[in-house]
Amino acid sequence: MSENKPNMPSTWIDPDDAPELDAQFFREADLYQGDQLIRRGRGRPKLAGRKVLLSVRYSPEVVTYFRQTGEGWQSRMDAVLREYIQRKA
Repeated sequence: MSENKPNMPSTWIDPDDAPELDAQFFREADLYQGDQLIRRGRGRPKLAGRKVLLSVRYSPEVVTYFRQTGEGWQSRMDAVLREYIQRKA
């Protein structure tokens, strides 16, 4: 036996009320080729002075000290190195 369902509001949306897709929409949209993402749409803008990813080795004491300062320790380490460069220049 089936239960009576309460009256639910309609979720249908009139397609005539949909916004028009303009050139800006397509510029900012993700681009796929089949299931593969080719280009990501919106997102954080590219920085002019991007940081460089590199592998470097530090003594355990240095790493332990900065890690104990909490989240953002790598940025603080970067700030200390920048300050050192400014004092030497």
